Amino acid sequence: MKLIKLCLIFFLTIIFIYSYSQYAYTQPVKKEIRGVWLTNIDSDVLFSPENTKKAIASLAEFNFNSLYPKVWNWGPTLNPSIVAENITGSKIDPTEGLQNRDVLREIITEGHKHKMAVIPWFEFGFMAPADSLLAQRHPEWLTQRRDGSKIWLEGNIHQRVWLNPLHPQVQNFITDLILEIVTKYDIDGIQVDDHFGYPSELGYDPYTVRLYGQEHQGKLPPLDSKNPEWIQWRSDKITSYMGTLFKLIKNVNQKVIISVSPNPQEFSKEEFLMDWGQWERKGLIEELIVQIYRNNMDSFNRELAQKDLQLAKDHIPSAIGILSGLKGRATDLNLINEQIKSTREKGFGGMAFFFYESLWNFGPETPQERQDYLSNIFTEKLPRLSIN
Repeated sequence: MKLIKLCLIFFLTIIFIYSYSQYAYTQPVKKEIRGVWLTNIDSDVLFSPENTKKAIASLAEFNFNSLYPKVWNWGPTLNPSIVAENITGSKIDPTEGLQNRDVLREIITEGHKHKMAVIPWFEFGFMAPADSLLAQRHPEWLTQRRDGSKIWLEGNIHQRVWLNPLHPQVQNFITDLILEIVTKYDIDGIQVDDHFGYPSELGYDPYTVRLYGQEHQGKLPPLDSKNPEWIQWRSDKITSYMGTLFKLIKNVNQKVIISVSPNPQEFSKEEFLMDWGQWERKGLIEELIVQIYRNNMDSFNRELAQKDLQLAKDHIPSAIGILSGLKGRATDLNLINEQIKSTREKGFGGMAFFFYESLWNFGPETPQERQDYLSNIFTEKLPRLSIN
């Protein structure tokens, strides 16, 4: 009898071990996007090799796995660019700390050393400073309001203008800038954001008016810039360009992820003619990070529940952009914690923080307190959620 019991115990043990091994084998590895945007505004992270290397090592220590370094803003590029030089006369941003360097290549080298994805961030999209060489050299590329005015105030302070996304020469320039990066660098993806459209009050430039007339029996665009058909027509043109750009990127490197970090869908389409919900349904987005920079949880959770975001979440890796603070707008850890918690509870694929400097600074807490907090949020290294 004792021998039978021992045999039975042994047999059950074998079954348990086998069953557990099969369960463990079939369970998917847990993945999460843990990203940070690296900027040249209110931050020194990009302006010396030492700062760049130290920042990436620090983020790796806190188990981040995705870097989104800015490469395009203010008119020039932050990486050396022949395309930009041919159009603007400037090969790289003239800031002293970027000269005689290729900061993007440095970030790729350091990021990959720490097994972090590097996805260059094409921040300004179709926007440019009003006094930039780009705007001065190519005024025919700019779009305008009905009254002919072109200046758009960013934050009610900075004077910007907008390249016309419908203009073939503008499309060629932006495409060449992006393909240059895709071709030259060992990147994991390319990211465009909420500036990859343009304010809906614009679009009354001669080229667009002529194009609209050709497709509408000679009619002029509606006087109301928010006319639904006028909104849809312009946003459809941008969607068409995005489809072309997607194919061209994939022709160069099939493995490069197309990442988009827009505002929530309704605002994005109505205010900036960027219908990313349609992009997602057409298969033009492979990673979505929606910027939900809210200072209270009710507003934050309302945006998480929006239909287009929920639909995207079921199709592609979809993360939430969380504001960790700005120089003049502190975000305390309690709010950040609640937003991370809600993002995870609602089944999103991760989060990205805007931006590196404010992870540690600009908050009501000390840098050490913020670092201690993050060490408890990302307690283990995880691979990033990806469509590939």
